[in-house]
Amino acid sequence: MVLRTVLVALLALCLAAGAAGWLMARASGHDLVQRLEAQQNDEVEVFARLLSSKIEQSQKVLRAVTAGITPDMMDLPSTLEWLLQHGLPSVQFFDAMLVARVDGEVRVHLHQGRFQRNAQVEPQVREALESTLRDGKPHVAELLQGGVDDARIVLTMPLHRSDGSLLGVVAGMLRLQSQGLLPASMALPQRADTRLLVFTKGGTIVAHSNPVRVMGQVRDEPGLAEVWAQGQGMHSDASVSGTGTTRRVPQAMVSLAGMPLAQWTVARVTDTQALTAPLQGAQRQAWGQVLMVVATLALVLVLALWWLTLPLSRLRQQAQHLVGEGGQELPSAGVVPWPRAGGEVGQLVQAFEGLLDQQATQYQHWRTVQDQLQAMLDHASVGVAVTRNGRLESVGHRLAQMLGYQPADLRGRPAGVVCTPMAREGLGLTLGGPCGLQGRIDGELCLRRKDGSTVWVQAQARPVRDDDPQAGTLWLMEETTTLRQARRLGAWAHTHDALTGLDNRQGLELRLQAMAGVAHSAPMPLEGDPPATAVLLFLDLDHFTVVNDALGHEAGDEVLRQIGLLLAAQVRKAGWIARLGGDEFAVLLPDCSEAHARSLAEQLRHAVQDWQPTVQGRSFQLEVSIGLVVLDGAVHDVPAILHAADMACYDAKRAGRNCIKRRPVLHSAVVG
Repeated sequence: MVLRTVLVALLALCLAAGAAGWLMARASGHDLVQRLEAQQNDEVEVFARLLSSKIEQSQKVLRAVTAGITPDMMDLPSTLEWLLQHGLPSVQFFDAMLVARVDGEVRVHLHQGRFQRNAQVEPQVREALESTLRDGKPHVAELLQGGVDDARIVLTMPLHRSDGSLLGVVAGMLRLQSQGLLPASMALPQRADTRLLVFTKGGTIVAHSNPVRVMGQVRDEPGLAEVWAQGQGMHSDASVSGTGTTRRVPQAMVSLAGMPLAQWTVARVTDTQALTAPLQGAQRQAWGQVLMVVATLALVLVLALWWLTLPLSRLRQQAQHLVGEGGQELPSAGVVPWPRAGGEVGQLVQAFEGLLDQQATQYQHWRTVQDQLQAMLDHASVGVAVTRNGRLESVGHRLAQMLGYQPADLRGRPAGVVCTPMAREGLGLTLGGPCGLQGRIDGELCLRRKDGSTVWVQAQARPVRDDDPQAGTLWLMEETTTLRQARRLGAWAHTHDALTGLDNRQGLELRLQAMAGVAHSAPMPLEGDPPATAVLLFLDLDHFTVVNDALGHEAGDEVLRQIGLLLAAQVRKAGWIARLGGDEFAVLLPDCSEAHARSLAEQLRHAVQDWQPTVQGRSFQLEVSIGLVVLDGAVHDVPAILHAADMACYDAKRAGRNCIKRRPVLHSAVVG
């Protein structure tokens, strides 16, 4: 219990620390990501507004240029050229400038400070001019050529007369990577974990932390490609207004902010793993500190629980000392001190000490009774034993000597150690079993000695307590082996066949008379119960005279002995076998149905037929004719039974031998 308490406390401590640490790490990680998301969102908003302000500044410069151009100058290209080259210094802000009339004719084309004569206007520039002449509003358009240096932005501004009518259009062009638009100072340092870029509505990158990626496509940008595929330009109302938005994709966090004038988008892409790397390092350090704290608390907890449960552990040690090896109770507590504590442990100690005092008194009384009982067992003139639940609890010296044991060798062992299968003739009594009628038994028992030999005793059994059969049985035994052998020596030869050791005809008649007596004294069967039956089989070997004539009577006697053993092995405990004389045998089957008897008769017939004895180098195959007689409860005439069985066997002989025939019993008298 102490160990389980410590383990549960440690488990609860670890679970609580782990859950608290996980919740704190999760909350701190979520808070950090939100902070970084807000910071990155603000960065792209600021960059987008800064870039938009540069475009607005360029538009203001272009508007100042248009304010210095009068309607008369549109018809005097030389005057207009002089004005652009010398009278308006702001013209130098642009890389190129065009002035066109309302009919679309280009009057002045200034490129890198030089006037271009009869130069072709690019289609994209022409489209921007026509768009402003069409709607009379300024426009911003990008010109994207093959290289980074060819990428330009076109700003158009309409020219109006004093009456407000449209006079023409002025266009100024700036390279994207120029000082006036996207100077190198605005680019972030190139890093592997974050990228800042600007791309157009069509997905072309016009600015990138890595210059190699300028003029590339957004769909090829890791992390941003997923967002581009979902939004296709991402010019929502928020992006057009310049408000930043942040989206999370697998392994990246993307922040976007739109530019209303140029319809560009500023994007910041940050690797999530690199973003959370500092947090993971801090969390690992924090987990290490948590583990140290948990280990310290666990040690303190174990020491505190050990100190609190020390009285209980001492009580357990004392309890273990009270019970010795194998569960044997000891008479005293010995040298182990009782713990001194209050509460439940103190109450248990008081209870144990009271029980020990009672145990000491009972132990002394038990020792006195045990010594008295052992003295009676050791000095009794007859064999004495006490059995309970099939085991020998107490054994006297006389009985142990009779069986070839020491008393200590038999105590506690099963009673079957000294019992034989035949415990008492007639009653089937087994040593150690319950007493008979009225709880008392007087009779003979056949016991087994230590060396395996048998000994017969006259036994008397009495219950230890008349009101409790489970209390055990007291046995008094006196050896009768010599007397029994002398008494049975003449009786055995009178009822057994000397050649085979089986019952002879007189022994069979005695068994039939005993069965008739039992049937006569048995109560009438109840209505519906099957009547008690028995079966007698009469066996006669076919053509056995051939064996005697060919080999002699000594060989024939040996074959008869083997036949007796063969039949006994088949019948086993189903009944008794007798040799009636010559080659005639009989099998008496008590409590046997006719169907079972026929099956056993067939088994005997096949056993004899399949057995081929080899005598003096010659083999023989024997057969047997069998007569069957069923004995019911009303048949008590032994001569009639034997005659009927003989005639049934005679019927089998006449039917061709090696078969089974049945006859009823015709009796003329009833034998009691």
